[in-house]
Amino acid sequence: MSVTDRINGIARRIPTWAVYCLCALPAPWLFYLGLTGGLGIEPIKELEHRLGELALQFLIAGLAVTPLRRHLGVNLMKFRRAIGLVTFFYVALHLAVWLFLDVQIWSQIWADIVKRPYVTVGMLAFVVMIPLAVTSNGWSVRMLGPRWRQLHRLVYVAAILGALHFIWLARGFQLEPLLYMAAILVLLVLRLPPRRRRALA
Repeated sequence: MSVTDRINGIARRIPTWAVYCLCALPAPWLFYLGLTGGLGIEPIKELEHRLGELALQFLIAGLAVTPLRRHLGVNLMKFRRAIGLVTFFYVALHLAVWLFLDVQIWSQIWADIVKRPYVTVGMLAFVVMIPLAVTSNGWSVRMLGPRWRQLHRLVYVAAILGALHFIWLARGFQLEPLLYMAAILVLLVLRLPPRRRRALA
């Protein structure tokens, strides 16, 4: 039995609810660290950053599902919806910490959205993800038909906006945000048909 077959066999035995539970575990742990001094001298800022970074990591994991199946034969499709909803969960927590614990002043929030490009882009990414989260259920798939797949291509837009948000948020040149953007772009290219990939080469 090949390594790919073993991975697929393990994946088939893992229930989807276990993925939800496992992926959600970092959130209460981070809040606990924030309350007990485990996030440094600026716990709110650090909590906000960690939640946003987790959102990007899960977003990348979701984008990797199709290329893994197409190029390596690793089939994790049963977990794709769970990963997408967990991504939205962390994006929403990241935004909630910024709104209710960091800024708090509603007039300042609106001013930041309008005047600060990284906030504008981050908010756009959140707005783009709302219809994806709302329609991540079997009923929506049946009702929307082929339009469901077209709608969920907005995740590509959300991924690029999320990476731009991180790049603009970073002060000065930092490699980490650029690596996130590079990973997203590579995964998007891998999703293209071979002919279109060759055209980009």
